[in-house]
Formats: sequence, C-alpha cells, structure tokens
Amino acid sequence: MTSSSKASARAADAAVTPMMAQYLTLKEEAGDSLLFYRMGDFFELFFDDAKAAAATLDIALTSRGEHGGQPIPMCGVPVHSSEVYLARLIRAGHRVAIAEQIETPAQAKARGGKALVARAIVRHVTAGTLTEDSLLDARSDNMLVALARAGAGDAVEIGIAAVDISTGRFETLSAAPSHLSAELARLRASEIIIPHGADLPVEDAHMFDRNVFDSVRAEALLKQHFGVATLDGLGGFSRAEVAAMGGLIAYLDHAGKGKMPFLARPLRRAAGSHVAIDAATRESLEIVETMSGQRTGSLLGSVDRTLTAAGARLLAADLSAPLLDEGAIERRLGLVHHLHDQSGLREALRAALRALPDLGRALGRIAMGRGSPRDLGQLRDGLNEARMLRERLGAISAPPALLVDLLPALDGHGALVDTLARALVPSPPTETASGGYIADGYDAALDELRRLSGDGRRAIAALEARYREETGIASLKIRHNAVLGYHVEVSARHGDALMREGSGFTHRQTLAGVVRFNSVDLHEQATRVAQAGAHALAAEAAHLEELIDAVLARREAISAAAYTLARLDVAAALAERAAEGGWCRPHFVPGRCLDITAGRHPVVEDAVARQGAAFVANDCTLADEDRLWLITGPNMGGKSTFLRQNALIVILAQAGSFVPASAARLSLVDRLFSRVGASDNLARGRSTFMVEMVETAAILAQATPQSFVILDEVGRGTSTYDGLALAWAVVEAVHEMNQCRCLFATHYHELTRLAEKLDALSLHHVRAREWKGDLVLLHELAEGPADRSYGLAVARLAGVPPTVLARAKDVLARLEAGKAKTGGIAAGLDDLPLFAAAAPPPEPRRDPLREAVSAIDVDAMSPREALDILYRLRQIAAETMPG
Repeated sequence: MTSSSKASARAADAAVTPMMAQYLTLKEEAGDSLLFYRMGDFFELFFDDAKAAAATLDIALTSRGEHGGQPIPMCGVPVHSSEVYLARLIRAGHRVAIAEQIETPAQAKARGGKALVARAIVRHVTAGTLTEDSLLDARSDNMLVALARAGAGDAVEIGIAAVDISTGRFETLSAAPSHLSAELARLRASEIIIPHGADLPVEDAHMFDRNVFDSVRAEALLKQHFGVATLDGLGGFSRAEVAAMGGLIAYLDHAGKGKMPFLARPLRRAAGSHVAIDAATRESLEIVETMSGQRTGSLLGSVDRTLTAAGARLLAADLSAPLLDEGAIERRLGLVHHLHDQSGLREALRAALRALPDLGRALGRIAMGRGSPRDLGQLRDGLNEARMLRERLGAISAPPALLVDLLPALDGHGALVDTLARALVPSPPTETASGGYIADGYDAALDELRRLSGDGRRAIAALEARYREETGIASLKIRHNAVLGYHVEVSARHGDALMREGSGFTHRQTLAGVVRFNSVDLHEQATRVAQAGAHALAAEAAHLEELIDAVLARREAISAAAYTLARLDVAAALAERAAEGGWCRPHFVPGRCLDITAGRHPVVEDAVARQGAAFVANDCTLADEDRLWLITGPNMGGKSTFLRQNALIVILAQAGSFVPASAARLSLVDRLFSRVGASDNLARGRSTFMVEMVETAAILAQATPQSFVILDEVGRGTSTYDGLALAWAVVEAVHEMNQCRCLFATHYHELTRLAEKLDALSLHHVRAREWKGDLVLLHELAEGPADRSYGLAVARLAGVPPTVLARAKDVLARLEAGKAKTGGIAAGLDDLPLFAAAAPPPEPRRDPLREAVSAIDVDAMSPREALDILYRLRQIAAETMPG
C-alpha cells in the first residue's frame, strides 16, 4: 500500500481498528521507508512493507485481520535480533523507519480505559545513517553524501557535502558537473541525497525536501549546529557547498528525529587538492577494491598493514585521494621514512596500536545517544594509551615535522581518563538494565545502596534456611521472576502444608509440579532489596549521563586524538610494508618526469610470491623528450601489468607511501587516467567498444600536460581498419594535444611507424621468444618494436585445438602473402579451401633433450655415470638450442 493511498483507505474503512489507524498514520510519516512497528517483542510490518520484507528476508508472510475487506499481509522480526534483519534490508536497498512504544501499558491505562499504547517513529535507518558495529564494516568509511547545484551556464558548480556519522568525519568541496562522477567514485557513498526535482547526473539518489538546500536557510542551520555567529571560522565555502551542508544536516535531523550525530568541523577540500581519478580508472586500477568488489586483490589489500580499524579507513581514504600538495606529501613521507629506518620504534608503536579500540566510532555512538558503558570504557582505554604514546613519542630526538604537529592532539585527556578510570569497572557491559558498570568506591551513596541490596539478598538467603527448618521441607526455595518478584516455591506434594491456616504463607500461584507462596517477612525483605536496587540503578544511570556529558564536552579533542592515532597507524603500516618488500622513498622533481627503476606491481608481485616465483621488475623513464611510450608484444607478455604498476606507483607516491621499486623520481601528476581492459555497460545501452570510446573521449578531453595516462589496445573492439585508424589518431592527439606522460600498449604494429613523425614517442616491447614451437614470455621490457604479435603461439598456450591452429597458420600465411602482393589484407583468401579439407596437424615434434632426460635411471647411476650424463645433456642442449 502506497503512502498516498493510506489516508483514503483509512477513511473508506469505517471499521478500522485503533491499532491499524495508528499504524497507517505512522506509515504516512514513514513515506517510502519500510515501517518497523513495535508490538511487544516484535517489529511487525504490514501491507506492501510486509510483502517486500518477507521477500528480502525470506521469512513467512502471514496476515492479521482485514482492511477494506481484504486480509492484511503481515510479517515480523524479533526485536532482540532486529539488527541482523536491518542489515539485510539495508544491503538490499531498503530504508526503514523504527516506530517504538513511547509509553508503558500502565501509562496508557492511566490515560483512560483501554487506550492504545502510544508509538512514534524514533529513527529512520538508511545506508548512510548507520552507527551500530554490527551494521558497519569496521575497516571502511560509511559516507552519506548530499549534493546541491548553484550557478548557471558555464558557471555551474555542484556542492558536495560528505559525512561518516559513525566517526564524525565531515568534508565538503565543489566540483564542475563533469568532475562529479569522479568525486562520488572517490567517496564511495553508501547513500546520496539531492533536492527534490534537482537536475543532477546521479543514479539511485534519494530526493529530500528542496527547501532545506536553500543556501540562506542552510547557512542558518550550520551556524546553529556548530554554535558560531559566522561561517568564516569554519572555512571559505561556496554557495553550493553551504547548500549541500545545510541539506545534509537537515536530513540527519530528520533521520535521527532530532537526535543529531557528532560532526567534526567540516574539512574543505580545495579544488585541485588531490589527484583527479575518474570512476573507470578507479575500477581499472582496483585501488581499494577489485572489480568484483573484494578488498583482497586490490592495491589497498596488498598495501594494508594497519592494526586499527580507524587506520584502515584512513589508509583507504589516502589511496583514494592522492595529494597534489608536494609539501604535504613530503611530510607524510618523512614520518614513514623515520619509522622505516627506526625498526625498534616502529615495532613498539605497532604493539601499542594493536590494543587500541575504535575511538571514533565509540564517540559517534555516544553522540547519537546509542552509547553504552562499553563505549565509555573504550574511550578510557584508548585515551589512556594515547597519553602513554604521547610520552614515548615525545622523547624522540629530531622527530619528523608531521609527528611534531600530530602529538599535541594526544595531550589534555588526563582528567577525563582519570575520571573514567575511577568511575567504570575494568570491563564495562554493553547493556545498562542490570547496572554493575559503575566501580565500587566512586560514589559512597551508591556503595551504600549496593550494601543494602546485598544485605537484603543475604537476609533472604537466611530466611530461606529458616523456612526450611521451620516447615521441615528441605526442597523449599526462595526464587525471583519478573512477574511475582521474590516468592517461596515448593513441590506440589508439599503445597498443602503451606496452605493450612496459620502457616504464615499466602498462596500466589499453582503450576504443574510446583506451588508458589508469599510471606510477610519475605515481602519486607524483598521490598528493601527492590528499593535499594532501584535506587542503585537510578544512581548508576545518573552517573552514566554525567560521564557521557563529560565526553561530549571534549568531543572535538577526542576526535582529533582518534585521527592522530589513525595517522600514526597508517605511517607505521606503510613503513612496515616498505620494509617487507624492499620499497623505496619516491623523490619529487619539477617538470614532467616519471623515472622508475626496477618497478613492480605490488598486487601481482604478492600473487607471484605465493606461487614461489619472482616478479620481473622493469624500468620506466618518461620525460619531456620521451613522454609517450608505444609498447608492443604478445598478449600475456606483461604489457597491462607494466602499465598498471606505474599508475599504482604514482598513486602510492602521492598518497605519501614508499613505492615498490629500487628508485623513483617523479613530478606531480594532476590527473590519472586508465583505459585498460574490456567491459560493457548493457544497462545503459553501451557495448564494450562504446565504453572504450567513451572512456577514451574523456581522457582526450580532460588530460593535461601534467597528467599520466595509460592506454591499452585502443580500437580493438571494431574492424581492423577502423581500430587501427582510431588508435593512430589517439596516439597523435595524446602526443600533440594533451602532451601528457603516457604509456600506450597496442597490438597494431603499424603504429610503430609514428616514431618517425612524433619526436616525444619512443618504441618499446615486452620480450618473448619461441623455442621448439613453444612461446616463452619473459615479462621484460626492451627498446624497439616487437618483431611480431605471437598470436598463434599464445593461442597454443591457451589450449586451442591443433587442427584450429594449423588452419589459422594457413590463413595467416595466405593473408600475409596476399598483402605483400596487392596491399589488401583480405587478398589470397579467395581460393582458400574449406576447413574440413584442411591438412591434418603435423606430427608432434621430437624433443631430444626431454627424451634423454626421460631415459635416465636415476636410482641405478653411479656418481661417475651421473657426471657423464650431465655432460651429455649439455651437449644435446647446445645442439638443439635455437641460434
């Protein structure tokens, strides 16, 4: 049932029950969200919500009553395990509104008669507003993004505001419409909200009240939220950025029903502060996840040695947005270098980091009103460790500049840590209903209440012993439950004895096998216990609120400490990775240089090492006079790996990491483009070739002389002549128009003739050789063009049947002969016989060396015979080795 039809349906049904009337009212408020309607120990869903939830969760769809003469579809999930079901619904793209009971049945009854328990929506749960650990990936940010458009014509800008409410990370920037997709790909938003009716080029965005995106109203919201009289102190935001931030804050207020999360002061990313990497390039290079969406196998998965969840999130953000500020890059590199060289310091730091809790997310839960004593305990332990780290790192002689700037954020938490240490038990619980999280000795009055409660329980135990002795019933017990409270329980065969007049016991309940009673003495003792316990729980709850207020008063400082610890974790992790792999510190130079000595692909090198082999390193030297490399050679020879590894080295270097090479000198790259690999987008009506051309067009339109571009097999998706013509034109355009550093891999050998015309183009190839009909891929890069494509040899490696290979060899010979004679590529095919009439494949060739080795009886040889056979094998190898 849609929200627009609910009011009319309710009016049309005069027999609607009070409960269903309440549900329909709440459903109108919930809008397009599924409504979790609290009924006792279950969240129930009705109508279309029930159908959608039952299908997504694979749970039973039932019915309850009728509406409009039809059964009402219904399904439900237990409250105690609702987070599991919420996670599945959110992952499936649903939004959920939580309607809780906001009064007890007793309070409802006090309002008169059989009044329905009041309910209200207390929270909207969406992909971008999650804070629960069970619903989040600890090692990934969970970004909620708001967009707003301002300006007209060529002056149009799009404001982007992004927040991870689980930690308070808040950033904003403005972008031209053409750059929007690249920024959204960097942020990997879980949820995007835009003004209702906005003309913005995004898919799957949620429309929200456009009035709150008005920049004037948004500015007032921002001032109120951050408690400032002017936004100048927060940053010089554009009108579009202010509108986006205002819309974001209004949306969070709506989702939390007035309970706002902690938001750090927004960090404004200036235009050109980080390398521009579009969505296609991110996917091609598999920076933070593979094309299948996995962390393992990505650059991040290969590099990540962080020990904290916050460090892992920060490393992913760093790799997603490599810097363009050389000073900032060098500061990061300086800290990594220091920790790389000081292995003892690095090990001590990592040992301390290993025990750290996730301070940012603990603070986020507390700020949202979903915090627990356990979260306070995590802040206590984490800030205490931060205090000790401050003392240890502050004693370093000649510390790196970044470390000097970071350490003050770890100061000033001593008073809060001491308070939390005195107030909380060593391992505070998550739940508060049973108390027990405030430590003994923190509050004398609370200690006295606990003593009274304990004395009462001991008195009840003594009363149980007395009753056994007086009644002679050895099995008599005093028990407690939520309905009866404390009561005496005996077996059914002893029940009559306690029911006699004058026994001192009052009958309460008879069940199968047991009878329950009360007594005056027990009632008095139980009242004392209950009162002391209730007062103790109230006292603990009051202390919890005080501790939470103390934490929130320092939320900005705690957030800064959490960031500092994450930054230290990232630096130590990158130093650890560099030490593991023998990576080097990159050096930045002016101009358009990319000079990599013995560079390696970090992910492929890991995979090769797991197989017990060594990765073949290669050099790459691009400069003004040699900035475009045309690379030929066989498929599987390593062209794509070489292209990608140099792009990944650029990302690592500008993110502030050491790189997998023996030496690296490079100039800053402003934009990074990759057109490697084949894919289609059939949902948008794009074939593989169309996708290739769209991506190529974007590169030609946006690459600057400071950009780095890798292109692989441009033009392969169409006819030979069309593809060759396009590839030829693209090479010329990159050389003459874009003038950027570029690695261009191709199977069109005709393109090598461009080296005669284009001054900054040089020819290179991946080495391979055929021996005895087998293709040997050397994975080495050499100067000059490849002598041929080795296509048939690769096909043989792939297992193409010998008959097909023989046929292809015959066709190839005819094509080459015809082309040499007439210049036409199809010449010589007119008299080609049918495939069925083709000659059978040749007999398998002999391999004398293999035959000689197979004939050796190792167990029967003497040492002298073994030496003789070695000389013989060497002679056979020399005779059969190709010239």
